[in-house]
Amino acid sequence: MRIRLHGTEDECRRAANCITEALDVLDISRPYPDRPPSRLVRVYLTVDLPTAIPTATEGE
Repeated sequence: MRIRLHGTEDECRRAANCITEALDVLDISRPYPDRPPSRLVRVYLTVDLPTAIPTATEGE
């Protein structure tokens, strides 16, 4: 699965770190800048769903 993050470079880095805690991240691209005058970037993640997905009732 491919996921595109769009935001500031810091926002994309922080979001990618959060996603790595929930999904099996195989690859994280470099930041691709938007066309000027935008200061935003795009970062692409290639991920696999984890083999065991916890349910809302687990751990209660």
